[in-house]
Amino acid sequence: MDLSRRLAAEFIGTAFLLATVVGSGIMAENLAGGNVAIALLGNTIPTGAILVVLITMLGPVSGAHFNPAVTFAFRLRGEISLPDGVAYVAVQVAGGLIGVWIAHAMFAEAIFQASTTVRTGGPQWIAETVATYGLVFTIFATLRANAAAVPMAVGLYITAAYWFTASTSFANPAVTIARGFSDTFAGIRPADVPLFVAMQFVGAALAWATCRWLFAAGAENDEAA
Repeated sequence: MDLSRRLAAEFIGTAFLLATVVGSGIMAENLAGGNVAIALLGNTIPTGAILVVLITMLGPVSGAHFNPAVTFAFRLRGEISLPDGVAYVAVQVAGGLIGVWIAHAMFAEAIFQASTTVRTGGPQWIAETVATYGLVFTIFATLRANAAAVPMAVGLYITAAYWFTASTSFANPAVTIARGFSDTFAGIRPADVPLFVAMQFVGAALAWATCRWLFAAGAENDEAA
C-alpha cells in the first residue's frame, strides 16, 4: 500500500481505538453504580475486542501499529523508514485525539477537556514499562510463531494487562496523550503523561532487544537447516 493509504489506516484505527477506550469507560462508569471493578471490566472487554477487529482488518494495509511505541520498535528492526515512522506517529496521535473527541460527543460530554486523574509514581512507571514490554514482545514473538494469530494475541494480552498492571496498561503513547484530554474514567492528568510515554518507549526498546537475542539462535538454526 502507498503511504497515504497506510497513514489513513493508522489514523482510522487509532481513532476507533480511543473512541472505544474512552467511550466504553464512560458507559461502564455510568452503569457500574460506583463499583470500580465492574467499571474497569466494562472498559477492558471492549478494548481487547476492538483491538482484535482493528488489527485483523487494517493489518494488511498499514501493519496496524496504532501505537508510536510499536512503530518505534519496528523502526529498531529496520522494518519502517524514519520518515514513514514519523508520519505514522503523527497520524496516530491525531487519530487518538479525534477518537476521544468523538467519544465525548457521543456521550454528550464537553468535547475539549483536560483530565484531573492522577497517575504517577514509581509503581505506575514500572507498570507502564512492563505493559509495553509485554505488548511488543507479544507482537514480535507471535509474528514469528504464527502471524495470523497476532490480532487475537494482542487483544488478549491487553485484556489481561488491564488487570495485572498497576497502571491498567496504557502501553501506547498516542493513547496516553489522547487520554490526557478526557476527564472521564479513562483519563490521565496531562502532567503525568510525559513519564508514562517515556516508560512506554523504554519498555518497547527492551522488548525489541530481548526478541533480537532470544530468537537469534532460532534464526541461525533455520539457516543451518
